[in-house]
Amino acid sequence: MKALLALEDGLTLWGRSFTGPGESSGEVVFNTAMTGYQEVLTDPSYRGQIVTMTYPLMGNYGVNSEDIESRGIHVEGFIVKEYHPYPSNWRAQGNLADYLKAAGKLGVEGLDTRAITKRLREVGAMRGIISTLDLDPASLVRRARELPSMEGQDLVPQVTCALPYWWPDFPAAGGATPDLAALWAQKSGKKIVLYDYGVKFNIIRNLKKRGLEVLVVPATTPAAAVLALAPDGIILSNGPGDPAAVTYAVDNVRQCLGAQPLFGICLGHQLLGLALGGRTFKLKFGHRGANQPVKNFVSGRVEITSQNHGFAVDLASIPDPAVELTHVNLNDGTSEGLRHPGLRAFSVQYHPEASPGPHDADYLFDEFLQMVEKS
Repeated sequence: MKALLALEDGLTLWGRSFTGPGESSGEVVFNTAMTGYQEVLTDPSYRGQIVTMTYPLMGNYGVNSEDIESRGIHVEGFIVKEYHPYPSNWRAQGNLADYLKAAGKLGVEGLDTRAITKRLREVGAMRGIISTLDLDPASLVRRARELPSMEGQDLVPQVTCALPYWWPDFPAAGGATPDLAALWAQKSGKKIVLYDYGVKFNIIRNLKKRGLEVLVVPATTPAAAVLALAPDGIILSNGPGDPAAVTYAVDNVRQCLGAQPLFGICLGHQLLGLALGGRTFKLKFGHRGANQPVKNFVSGRVEITSQNHGFAVDLASIPDPAVELTHVNLNDGTSEGLRHPGLRAFSVQYHPEASPGPHDADYLFDEFLQMVEKS
């Protein structure tokens, strides 16, 4: 089935749908990972975005019930060079096309993904539409230009949990809001609170693996309610959209600073930077993939990291001289990590939980555990 992609700068490219008729709109971005498409699809940080995969072949190993990072697909649309309809892998439980169809998501193949990537690198991430319904290039370009910009969008309400819960006991849809103190009393041992801005499951898996009980709370949960629990630590998760628009989260983070050990990941890193008085800015085309080089100034080592973000923290804008730069991106020099020793807070812009990606940054969960044990 014929499909058309239109970007706001006027570029149009023809392809074909491998998921049937449909239409998707959002910010068009590219991901450089060679594998891990199921983890990409289910990463809540991709809400509001159409993802182009630079690796040419997708679908060859199918999909399964284990390689998911949330309870659904969050990308708005999926663009690949070539879709493989017959997966061959012992873990496969289905194919990529059916997986996308079940979620009502459009997948297209046959487009020149190299041309798309080059245009996004030259011009920047852009608004776009892919459609099998509207095949008029002029119409689709006009409609792409009418889409809202990613700047100024708070997408966290679309991906956060509705009710607090102990991982992995997801609350029933439509259930009554539990009393937070009573919920907290259900567990013993080292207990932490995770603010869910669109958390990836593997973040929680890494925390559980280290013996921590994880209470996941909605993004709007007041800081006073969290601090009243006296948790052993607080995690700020990843998530989508413009961090500067998530003002309620910034206020909560600011109130939590210094109370307990705090670890921010991706959007959580940006929110910590804002809570410390800094600014964030939109990157030209972002960092998305499983092969991003980062220099760790503490250890002196270079880590290959998994990343997915379109905004960054302007570290120079943070007025507190106690804030330290811990990591930097070796491709463009942007800040990838910070810490404030006095407030027992640290964060990284990338994804130490990987999925997909290398495990070079796995040690960060150990560092957080050490802070929790000392608190």
